[in-house]
Amino acid sequence: MPAIWIPKRLVEISLINTAAESAESFVRHCEMEYEGRIHAAASEVLASGCRIVMLTGPSASGKTTTANKLAAALRVRGCPSQVVSLDNFYKNLDEYPRLPDGSKDYENVTALDMKEIHRCLKEILATGETLLPEFDFVTETRKEEKIPLSVPGGVCIIEGIHALNPELTAPLPAGSAYKIYAGLREEYSHRGQRVLPTRDIRLARRMLRDCKFRGHSIEKTLGMWGGVCAGEDKFIKVFKPEADLLMDTSFSYEICLLAPFVASLAGSLPPEHPLCETLNSLAGRFALVDALDESLVPATSMLREFLG
Repeated sequence: MPAIWIPKRLVEISLINTAAESAESFVRHCEMEYEGRIHAAASEVLASGCRIVMLTGPSASGKTTTANKLAAALRVRGCPSQVVSLDNFYKNLDEYPRLPDGSKDYENVTALDMKEIHRCLKEILATGETLLPEFDFVTETRKEEKIPLSVPGGVCIIEGIHALNPELTAPLPAGSAYKIYAGLREEYSHRGQRVLPTRDIRLARRMLRDCKFRGHSIEKTLGMWGGVCAGEDKFIKVFKPEADLLMDTSFSYEICLLAPFVASLAGSLPPEHPLCETLNSLAGRFALVDALDESLVPATSMLREFLG
């Protein structure tokens, strides 16, 4: 089946600031655009006839919420659908692959139990039912109990960073899984120069989420980001050409929400800190954007994955 691709677009920040003057209509328009993309994706999945959807995206791309919204859109159309996270298939702690420094390599596909993935996918395809493993992230071990999954005649969405790796679907008949890559497709310029690429927007999303809900310092998130991006290039983006659909998870008004948080970080690291210049540069570029209040964001928005 032909892949459906969405080209990246470069938008002047001054246009975003102008649109933000009519805040409520701007937010409503962006949210409607995203919902329209979700329903268009649901139509493509149904037209494909596939009972398995493999959905991936890089860090902070919104893939988890997008997978759940896609499942909901399928159910609205009368098609039973559930989301399964590949996190369920992590191996036990003592089986993890290791990095050269001896630390656990969570980004490596060999951290997943491939035999279990193959078993579950084949059973879902054959009967619409399977028993899923359950992973305990506190002890980093597999639980003895299994989770029953039943989507007879429906669609199962498998979500995770390795979802498009062909090794996961190798035992399945060709064309039996529909593949979606979720990612931001909108970047921003100032006086014709690109100043906020998609990776910077995802970094801002992750810093906000990590700070609000994971107890991580800005320094920790920023320090990990280089490794995260290297892992994306090696294990996620390399399989982007496998996708049947590129799902755009951008919101034009989003940078107005991120701006007050990121801009306020300028000068928060001492000048001698190795990440000081990187953080100050990011804060300075977000300072070009006019702020919108978080209260304008609908409770059901995908952006709530990062805002709470």
